[in-house]
Amino acid sequence: MRRTLPLLILPAVVFLTAPAAAELPKPEKFDDTGFVPIFDGKTLDGWKVSAKTGHSRVSGNKSGGKWEVKDGAMIGSQDIPGNGGIIITEKEYGDFEVVLEMNNDFGPDSGLFLRSSDTGKCYQAMIDYHANGNLMGIYGEGIGGKPHVRNFDFGKEVTEIIVPSKQGPSEFKCPVSPEDWPKFWKAGEWNELRARIEGNPPKLTTWIKGVRFMEYTDTEKRLPDKGGIALQVHGGGDYTKQFVRYRNIRIKELKK
Repeated sequence: MRRTLPLLILPAVVFLTAPAAAELPKPEKFDDTGFVPIFDGKTLDGWKVSAKTGHSRVSGNKSGGKWEVKDGAMIGSQDIPGNGGIIITEKEYGDFEVVLEMNNDFGPDSGLFLRSSDTGKCYQAMIDYHANGNLMGIYGEGIGGKPHVRNFDFGKEVTEIIVPSKQGPSEFKCPVSPEDWPKFWKAGEWNELRARIEGNPPKLTTWIKGVRFMEYTDTEKRLPDKGGIALQVHGGGDYTKQFVRYRNIRIKELKK
């Protein structure tokens, strides 16, 4: 006789997988051919301190902050409370790409000045490393604050960023989310910054740790075709016991 087998109904098993964690943006690959060091890690040869900016007013424009070399790094701070300044290359540059590593204290306001005069007029790749500040946005220092483009602001802590910026909106979107910022930016360690300036009116491009953070082309000629490369310690407040630190500063001049 034909036997009927009982139908077995098995409960469905649903496999749930956690969503994959968002990957951090990958750094671009750069051609390091043609880069030359402009800081030897031992002396300030090739650089000069300028007290001609508005950040040196506390000293009556007699000193431009305190700059020294220690452990292979260029270290800057205010020399007296409220008095800063810039340190600028003796050589002037036109179209170029500059790379450095920074390990600043979170608090002092600094900046990487491109085509700078000794009075501090420049295109600044921002190193406003403090609450409400920004890294690698573009700011017209000493030229009326134009342009001013940035795509994030720091929160109260270095591990916090606000996207988009509430201060200098940009069409170039921030490539790192607020959630991923603490994994991307290694506070208290050496991190690489890079900036490129070409043409006049210039096209400016900046990177953080090899990731492109800003592209901006100005609409008018605001500065001469050449200028120095400078680093800043901002005036105001009391930053005599907090420091900016830079090392491995190198440049590649670009052929037109």
